[in-house]
Amino acid sequence: MCQLLGMNANTPTDVCFSFAGLARRADEHKDGFGIAFFEDRGLRTFVDHHSARVSPVAELVKRYPIKSDNVIAHIRKATQGRVALENTHPFVRELWGRYWVFAHNGDLKRFEPRLHAAFRPVGDTDSERAFCWLMQELAKAHASVPSVAELSATLAELLPTLGAHGSFNALLSNGQALWAHASTHLHWLVRQHPFRAATLADEDLSVDFASLTQPSDRIAIVATQPLTADEPWVAMAPGELRAFVAGVPAPPSPG
Repeated sequence: MCQLLGMNANTPTDVCFSFAGLARRADEHKDGFGIAFFEDRGLRTFVDHHSARVSPVAELVKRYPIKSDNVIAHIRKATQGRVALENTHPFVRELWGRYWVFAHNGDLKRFEPRLHAAFRPVGDTDSERAFCWLMQELAKAHASVPSVAELSATLAELLPTLGAHGSFNALLSNGQALWAHASTHLHWLVRQHPFRAATLADEDLSVDFASLTQPSDRIAIVATQPLTADEPWVAMAPGELRAFVAGVPAPPSPG
C-alpha cells in the first residue's frame, strides 16, 4: 500500500518533520516518491522513481527549506504501471489557470474512462488515469474556478464513480485547499495553539512545535497512517471526503 502525506496551513509552514516520518516507510514502499508544494500560485515538484531511503532527491528535499501552506507527498508501492519516473506521484495538471496536484493510494480495476485531448495520462497507472478523469469532469462542471464549497460538492458527486472500481484514498490540492478522500486508510490531525512536542512513530525523532510556531498558526496534516505516536489522529470513514482550508477541516462530505 502506498503512503500519502498532505499538509494544509494558514501560513507557510515547514513540512520536513512529517516528510522525514513518511520517508522512514520507504523500506516497504520502494518504488518511488514525490513531493509537491505550493509557493503562492507557483509550485515546486520533486519526484524520483527510486526509494526515498536511497534517493539523492529525497536527501535534497529533507534539507530544502520548504515553507508552504499546501503540500502533497507520496511514497509508492506499485500495483499498476511499471516503476518509472512518469508513473511517480504526485501528478500535476493545469485547470482554470491554477496548478492541481494529486496523489493516490489504492488499486482501481477496469477503470478505462474516455478522455479528451486536454487531459491524458503520460504514464500507465490507474492513479494518473483517475486524476485526468477528475480534471476533465471538473472542467465540464464549472466554467471557471469555483469556491471550495462548490468544488467539494462536485467532488462528492464524482468520487463514488472511482470508488466503485476499487480502493481510492487520495489527496488533491489547487493551492487554495487540500481535499482528502478515504476508502480504506486515511488519518488527519490539526496542530494549533497550545503547541507541544511530538515524536515520530517510526523513528526516535521529536520536535517541539511550540518553539517553531506562532500562537496564531494552524496546521492540518493528513497521512495514510499516523506519523506520530503521541498526537490525537482522527481516522476517516470509508467514503469520507473532507476539505481543509487554512488548517481548518470542513465538515465531511460523502464521497
